[in-house]
Parts: sequence; structure tokens; C-alpha cells
Amino acid sequence: MKRAEAVEAIFRHLDREIVVCANGMIGREAYTARDREGNFYMIGSMGLASSIGLGVALSRPDRRVVVLDGDGNVLMALGTLAQVGSAQPGHYLHVCLDNETYGSTGGQKTISDKIQLHQIAQAAGYARAARVGSWDELHRLFPEYLKAPGPSFLLVKVEPGNVPGIKRVEHAPPAIAERFARACQES
Repeated sequence: MKRAEAVEAIFRHLDREIVVCANGMIGREAYTARDREGNFYMIGSMGLASSIGLGVALSRPDRRVVVLDGDGNVLMALGTLAQVGSAQPGHYLHVCLDNETYGSTGGQKTISDKIQLHQIAQAAGYARAARVGSWDELHRLFPEYLKAPGPSFLLVKVEPGNVPGIKRVEHAPPAIAERFARACQES
């Protein structure tokens, strides 16, 4: 399964959830799949989507928060897994789209083929963690993980590669922040 296909499949299951998208291609794929005010697109801050998602989850315990992350981003901020595990936000779903590469910077190899990120999340205190490797598994497990008490970590194995010519997020960073703040304030 391609990463863009996984992102599109995830957005089919989302309604009012707050979504924090990792920088690079994941944010661009989320923007292409379903741009909405409740999406926060990271622009250039690698590894921080999970931290921002945690902050939102702690400030809005009544809203479900979904973080769309990449393996390179998770590896860059492994300490955040421990912070999430310690804080135990029950409405936090961390999705790691793992293509074993730094897909936004040229496809350099990560170490996620050797390190089981979902097992690290579980060891760090996430209530549940799983790995899916097919379209069918994603469609079966994602809705369950979206509704289940968390924090939850879902590692989705995807193929390396980017959508050729995919457009960039067209909103300026201040506009992204304003739209997202409005969405976070909704009840």
C-alpha cells in the first residue's frame, strides 16, 4: 500500500477529530486527501507532530486527537513516546506511516526495518499498539483504534515513494494556525 493511499483511507474514517500532520509529504498527502480546519500541517519542523498532538490532547480532553506521523519523525523524537505514555491521554491516536525512509528529503533509509516502533510505543506506556501491513488490516483496525481508549499507536507499513507532482499545502503558516485554533475551540 502506498502512503498516500493509507492517508486517504484514514481520512475516510475521520469526522470531527483534530489531526496533526507531520511535515513533508504526509502533510501534503493529508492536504490533498481532505483539507479542513481541523488539520494542522507541520511546515518544516520534523519530529514535532506528536508533541503538538500531545499538547492539544492535554488541553482538549473532550476531543479525539489523531497524529499522522512518519517513521523518520518518530525516530527523531522518541522521547515523545515516553511523554505520551506518561500523560496517558485516553483520546490520542498516533499513526506512524512507516516506509523505512525519509520520504520527504530524498528517500534516505531509516532504521525502522530493525527497530519495532510499535513495540517501543507499547513499552513507553501506550495502552495499545499494533502494526498493520495491508489495506484490509488498516480498514479493519483503524476504526477500532480511533474509538478505543488510548493512548494508541498504530504503525502502518507502506511502500517507499511519493506521489509525483503532489501539491504543497497552500495555506500560509499563520492561516494554518488560525484555522486550527478555531477547530480546536469547537465543542
